[in-house]
Amino acid sequence: MSYVGPDFDPPQPRRSRRGPLTVALAALVPGALLGWVVYEAVGGSGGDPGTTAGASSTSAGASVSPTDDAKGDGGTGQPSPSATSAAPPKPTPGASKSSAPAGSGPLKGMVVVIDPGHNPDNFRHTAEINRKVDIGTNWKECDTTGTSTNSGYTEARFTLDVAHRMRTLLERQGATVKLTQDGDRTYGPCVDERARIGNKAHADAVVSVHADGSATGNRGFHVILPGSLDAGGADTRSIVAPSRDLGERVAGNFVRVTGSAPSNYVGDGTGLVTRKDLGGLNLSTVPKVFIECGNMRDSKDAALLTSGAWRQKAAQGISEGIVSFLRG
Repeated sequence: MSYVGPDFDPPQPRRSRRGPLTVALAALVPGALLGWVVYEAVGGSGGDPGTTAGASSTSAGASVSPTDDAKGDGGTGQPSPSATSAAPPKPTPGASKSSAPAGSGPLKGMVVVIDPGHNPDNFRHTAEINRKVDIGTNWKECDTTGTSTNSGYTEARFTLDVAHRMRTLLERQGATVKLTQDGDRTYGPCVDERARIGNKAHADAVVSVHADGSATGNRGFHVILPGSLDAGGADTRSIVAPSRDLGERVAGNFVRVTGSAPSNYVGDGTGLVTRKDLGGLNLSTVPKVFIECGNMRDSKDAALLTSGAWRQKAAQGISEGIVSFLRG
């Protein structure tokens, strides 16, 4: 089965695919369709104030390899002044990380944790986020600044926006939704704490939302799955299978709802990548995946990521994957 997505530029040469595409099977799994009325309720008809529908393509941007729980700043050093000045107001510290009491719906009694990658103010706290924490198998930085489009729209703003849209959609399905951070912290939380939040909530599913910072021409999304580990403080053996199921359903529904294609630079065209170096996955005791929704440093992907209408589709695709997973 082939994917119907944007008209991508020719991808870099890849190894031959190994058998039928896993995500294609997941795309066939019926998700519970979430009401289009939510589109208006969360302001999906437009982008964020101060951003354009497409990002500037004046430079190729730094090639950032996805080697940590979170990307660095993509070579920018910190978000541009325009990005920081346009940042949305912060809620009162400690406010509303959890959803309102869940109503009736197919997910009543289930807990979903959404992990918006990075923090809008991480760049102001470099010493704190560079502090090393134990990720089970070794030590890594607490967090990173994340990346941004060439026009200055930051990954941290993107992840919070998508997380808020997902929360609205999932609450309408009856789920109790918790966020690891809601722009109410000065930095972080660190990657080990992000994992603990999902564990402590006894979450039925956790999804960490990100956007990549790779080279121009690298396009598409990918879902990161935990590898099997039993070393140090990391033991993922019990969550590998359910996390793969969650990841396949998220990827399949993301394709179906957004029309985006799987990454043309990692994952061999499957949209799925397994890693053992991410503290957010290594320390999780509940089913968890990461999704890199697109490449902020490619102008075509950036045009999608900076569109409010597309972010609504991204939130819907991820949410329907979660619904499909939780309903079996």
